[in-house]
Amino acid sequence: MRVMVIVKANQESESGVLPSREILTEMGKFNEELVKAGVMLAGEGLHSSAKGVRVKFGGGKSTVTDGPFTETKELIAGFWLWQVKSIEEAIEWIRRSPFQKGNEEIEIRRVFEAEDFGANLTPELRAQEAQQRERVGAKH
Repeated sequence: MRVMVIVKANQESESGVLPSREILTEMGKFNEELVKAGVMLAGEGLHSSAKGVRVKFGGGKSTVTDGPFTETKELIAGFWLWQVKSIEEAIEWIRRSPFQKGNEEIEIRRVFEAEDFGANLTPELRAQEAQQRERVGAKH
């Protein structure tokens, strides 16, 4: 199963404070463990919400709101995409992360797979999705 591991934003990340060399070194070591184990598919940090926008849809229109956004607890500072056997395995991995030393909140959520959509994902839609994934993979 694939899971997204979501690193919640905090006051420091939202104010643009960059991680220290020590934290970057520790995170690099942890990421290397994930890569060697075949767990890590992707992982990125995000700029603060001050450099982002929100697009809200309703009534056939869209509204764009520039950041920063006030509710820090609802914001994301970074993420990983992992391939694991279970949520329990993902929990074990995150417990080994450098975050255990701080006061962070990490959210782990399953990623939808094609079979999760049942009959609504027709053979044509499955083929389309497979082709799109193949093209995306070829570009990277």
